[in-house]
Amino acid sequence: MASGFSNWEIAYALRTAEGTVKNQVSSVLAKLKVRDRTLAVLMALEEGWLG
Repeated sequence: MASGFSNWEIAYALRTAEGTVKNQVSSVLAKLKVRDRTLAVLMALEEGWLG
């Protein structure tokens, strides 16, 4: 997500189904209590979770 990849691109790289990625992204957004991927990445950067 932090690199701007789509669900399909992430799924292809991980050799999994796009639906699986979509579910996992939705789970991350819910756990972080943010509404979209951009806010999730910004939070991760602010918290120092990304290098």
